Amino acid sequence: MHDMPAGDSRLRPPVQCPYGELFIYYFQGRLKDAPTVLDALIGNWEEDGCSFLFFSRPCPEQVERILAAQPQLSLLDTFQIPYEQWQGDTCRPFRCGRFLITPPWEAPPPAGAPDSAVIPIVLDPGLVFGSGTHPTTRDCLAALDLACAAGGPETALDLGTGTGLLAIAAARLGCRRTLAVDLNFLAVSTARRNIAYNGLDERVLAVRGRAEQFMEPPADLLLANLHMDVLDTLIAAPAFGRQKKFILSGLLRSQAKQVQTRLLQDGHRILQTWSKEGTWFTFYGKTGGTA
Repeated sequence: MHDMPAGDSRLRPPVQCPYGELFIYYFQGRLKDAPTVLDALIGNWEEDGCSFLFFSRPCPEQVERILAAQPQLSLLDTFQIPYEQWQGDTCRPFRCGRFLITPPWEAPPPAGAPDSAVIPIVLDPGLVFGSGTHPTTRDCLAALDLACAAGGPETALDLGTGTGLLAIAAARLGCRRTLAVDLNFLAVSTARRNIAYNGLDERVLAVRGRAEQFMEPPADLLLANLHMDVLDTLIAAPAFGRQKKFILSGLLRSQAKQVQTRLLQDGHRILQTWSKEGTWFTFYGKTGGTA
C-alpha cells in the first residue's frame, strides 16, 4: 500500500533552500493583477482584503511601481524577518509518527536498512501553513494514520489544504483519489508543487475555492484543519452528514466543546480525541449516516 511511484522522491537530489531573509510588503487592498514575474518575488498572500508581497531582498522600486499602477492599494507596513521565524521552526527532516517529512533542499536522514514502516513525504512549505510542526497538523497526521489502518478510504477531501501535506499523506496511506481545496491562490500553487514533488499528480488534485462548495459528492474521509468559523459552517452543511468519516482540527478548548456538542447533537460519533497541553484539539469520528 505504501509503494513509492516511479520517480521515487527519496532519490531526488536536494536543491538549495530558496528562502532566507523575507522582505514583506503589507498592502491594504487586493492586487488586480497579481505580479508573477517580479525580480526576487517569492509569493503573494491575500487575506481579509489585504495583500502581502514576499521578496528575497528589498524591492522598494518595484513596490512603488505597483502602487502607481494600482491606486486601489496603499502600503501599510514593511517587515524583514528570517524565513524560519515566519514558519515558527527550522525546516529540516523530521519524523511525525510513521511519516518522514523532508524539505526538497535536504536529503532524508540515512536510514540504513529499508524501513517499510517509514512513509516519506517531500514538502516545501513555502510561505504557507502546514509544515507538519504545528500540534494540530501532527494530530491530524496521527488521526489520518488511524483512519487508514484498516485498509484506508478510497476517497478523501482535504479542506483548507495549505501546503497539501494531509492530502499527500492520505495518498501515501493508500487513498486513491484526494481533492485538496484552499481559498488562497498561494496555498493552492504550493500544494500543487508538493503534490508534484511526491509524484502524486494522478491521485491528488489541488483546486481553489471555498471549502463548503466542495462537499458534494461525499467522500470516505473529510479532513479539515481550519478556523472555528469555517468549521462551524462545514458541520452545519447538510453535505457534512453525507461524508463517511471526518477529522476536524484547529480548535482551541472552548471551541472544541462547542464542536463536540454540535457533532453529538447532530447524531455524529467521535471515535478519538487528541489534545496538546489542553489547548489544541482534534476529533476523528463517523457521521450519523455511517454504520
